Amino acid sequence: MFHAYGLYTHIQANRLRSLLLLAGFVVLLLALLFAVALLFEASQDGTLPQIMARALRDLEHGWPIAFGAAGLWFAIAYFFHQRLIDAATGAGDVSREDAPRLYNLLENLCISRGIPMPALKIIEDGALNAYASGVREGHYAVTVTRGLLETLDDVEIEAVIGHELTHIRNRDVQLMVVAAIFAGIFAFVGDLLFRNWGFRFSPKRTAEEGRDRGGASGAGLAIIIALAIIALSWGLSVLIRFAISRSREFLADAGSVELTKNPDAMISALRKIESNAIIPDMPSRMGAFFIESPTRKARALFSTHPSVDDRVAALVRYAGGRDMPKLEPPPPIEDHGPWEAQPAPVPGAPGFLPQDGRSPLDPPSHGPWG
Repeated sequence: MFHAYGLYTHIQANRLRSLLLLAGFVVLLLALLFAVALLFEASQDGTLPQIMARALRDLEHGWPIAFGAAGLWFAIAYFFHQRLIDAATGAGDVSREDAPRLYNLLENLCISRGIPMPALKIIEDGALNAYASGVREGHYAVTVTRGLLETLDDVEIEAVIGHELTHIRNRDVQLMVVAAIFAGIFAFVGDLLFRNWGFRFSPKRTAEEGRDRGGASGAGLAIIIALAIIALSWGLSVLIRFAISRSREFLADAGSVELTKNPDAMISALRKIESNAIIPDMPSRMGAFFIESPTRKARALFSTHPSVDDRVAALVRYAGGRDMPKLEPPPPIEDHGPWEAQPAPVPGAPGFLPQDGRSPLDPPSHGPWG
């Protein structure tokens, strides 16, 4: 199913997969509404079948209001998502005067391919990372870290920019924003319920009341079912968001090679980014946007990105690139201070200074012939 041949047909097949995944959010939202109705009805008297029947009626009458609230949530996030993303990542706008090298590389690549110029943003952090964001034409942005700009050379930065432009061209950023919005709904409701913020009933108290009635009430079991549905929908929403991201990184790497005609630059950039991609205090919900996860590595099932080894292997196999050795993370720099004594030279060590303590300006003790 969804067999694809060639880059563009694979993009179309991947879009269809992503649309089906996003459609799953609608099903999860209905399940979430039913779970909330169960929790509400569990605070009333009745057996489990009675509680579930009332919850189904609540769902039938309440789903338009719930979907309207979700639509309002989506509308707010749609128009203000860039400010929310910038606030979460610490990104700031830059102009040509602020970063002429980066601006020129992006502009030249966009002009050569007829791509509208996105906005440029920089995160003032020494890590190597980048991401694209936006949901509609004229509001896209490419963001890089200061460390990436100062560490990578021009062809490598161009490869990273090509990767992010491919996310924009393939509408990946739209899907990621939408997925993040819906996942935020489940995370919010899950936090609210499991921490019992502001709810008029206590699950523990309600279960105890059911036992006081001689076990006739099914409130306790209804609460367990509702919490299980909420936990399952929450977990599935996160997995869907991760799956959307992982399935698109290979295409973005291939799209970068198509734009730049330089697979080696993409491989080199990925290897350098891999060695120093972690951004301290970056919210985990933003990890899927970046070219490489800015948070600590998770298990494969819960990772937002395929491994760099897999991505490089794909570029070597399908784009004819050449791999390079992995780079070790840079060691911490020790600040000795300007006046701290330096270690004495080791006798016999190679060097251009005399090893017997003489100054290079001292006259020789004997002539050139002994």
